[in-house]
Parts: sequence; C-alpha cells; structure tokens
Amino acid sequence: MQLGEMSVHAISDGTFSVHPKYFGNDVPVEARPEFFARENLAWLPIGCFLIRSEDRVILVDAGLGPDQDDLPHGMQLVGGQLFVGLGALGVEAADITDVVITHFHTDHVGWLFDLAAQPVFPNAMIWYGAADWDYFVNGPGDIRPHIRGGFLEHASRQHPLTKDTTVAPGVNAVLTPGHTPGHLCLSLESGPARLLLLGDAITCPIQLAEPTWHSFGDVDAATANQSRQRLWAQLETTPGVGAHFPALATGQVTPPGQWTA
Repeated sequence: MQLGEMSVHAISDGTFSVHPKYFGNDVPVEARPEFFARENLAWLPIGCFLIRSEDRVILVDAGLGPDQDDLPHGMQLVGGQLFVGLGALGVEAADITDVVITHFHTDHVGWLFDLAAQPVFPNAMIWYGAADWDYFVNGPGDIRPHIRGGFLEHASRQHPLTKDTTVAPGVNAVLTPGHTPGHLCLSLESGPARLLLLGDAITCPIQLAEPTWHSFGDVDAATANQSRQRLWAQLETTPGVGAHFPALATGQVTPPGQWTA
C-alpha cells in the first residue's frame, strides 16, 4: 500500500485457526459457515506491518515468533514466518528503527526478544501502551518468561505511552483500550491518504455484522466494545486493517453498515 510518500507492507508471521467460540460461548458452533469454512474453523493471518517513512523503518507488531500456542476448541496459533516477509522486502533485523506493539498478547510480541531475552531488532526503539506493561510485565497477564525478561532488561530502549503520541511524521499511536489495558491503534497519514492499523481492537470485519461477538482475548469486554464502536465510525471515512483480517486486506464501512474490502 502506498500512502503518499509512505509505504505500508502487510506481512503474516503465521496462521491463527479460529473457532466460533472464540467470539463468545453463546456463539453456536454452526454460526457463519461461509466464514468458519473448514471443520468449524476460520484460518486467519498473524499480521504485522512494515512502514517506510522518510528515514524510518517501522515494524508494527512482532508476531508470535518461532512458537506455537494451543487454545481451546481446537484453535491454534503457529508463527515463525515474519522474517520470510521481511526478507522478501529486503529488510534485515538491524534495519528496523522502531517497533510499535499494539498490545502484549503472545502473537504480537514473539519476535521482540530471543530466548536469552536479547533484542531481535538491535537498533529499534519499542513503543507500546504503558498500561500493558503494568498488566503483563508486572501484573497477572500471560506473557512468555523471556519476553518479560527482555522488557525488564532493556527498559531504556522503550517508549511506554500514556496518551496519543506521534511516533514518526504521519505515524500516530492512538490508545484504544479494552482488548488489553494498553491496546493502541495506529493512524497513518501522508498528504490526503489515510489508513488505520487496528491491531486486535477489531478482530475481524465479521463483527460488524455480528456486533455482540467479542474477542476471546478481551481483558475488558465492555471497554473493548466501546473502542470497537468508535473505530467502526472512523472506518466510514478511513480505510483500515487489523492484525487478523482475512488476507490482511484493507476495507471500509459502507452504507448501510456493511464491510467492503
């Protein structure tokens, strides 16, 4: 995607197989067979995005890493492919100037630190919502020990955010709590062009047609729903894409309240 002088590349680190129950225990197994098309599962990407803007090379989310995670109802996350996509773009780990983490769930922080808690992207500053540090690093949130260790050992390389912040020219972090306490989205702009990178604030466009469906991973479902409703309104005028949108395709909300990719 080209936004004026800014380029945005979608990269998948792997696959997220999603069961209807991910969206709530009340969602029937037979719901939306056109979406859950293979053995009651939908196969979604583990999305990351690479932004090139002036002298900055910004990675948005760091995937699951060389790891897998088994979830209830046969759901599974399998990662490890981020560097295939980066390599196809001619980008090496040392080229990344910034990593913006939308939230601290396992499938968004996996490539930040290796098993020795050392930075995978040695020259990058890491940006994230400060409330996620409180919840995952110092609180009850689930996080891999080496990722927690990396955050603790390399705090000087980090920008915890407590308010909406400009990361780079045209790259703005906007706090959208609920899915996690410090969840953030990115609002990109270059000239008249705009794009929203939604993280997991909206899991999938199908939630527009199914407004009661919330994410299995929502820490605060009510607040997450409020953030989601605000984003649906913004998506009426600005295209966007989330980390698990099918094919990592952008789209917009079009009258009468439908998703158009």
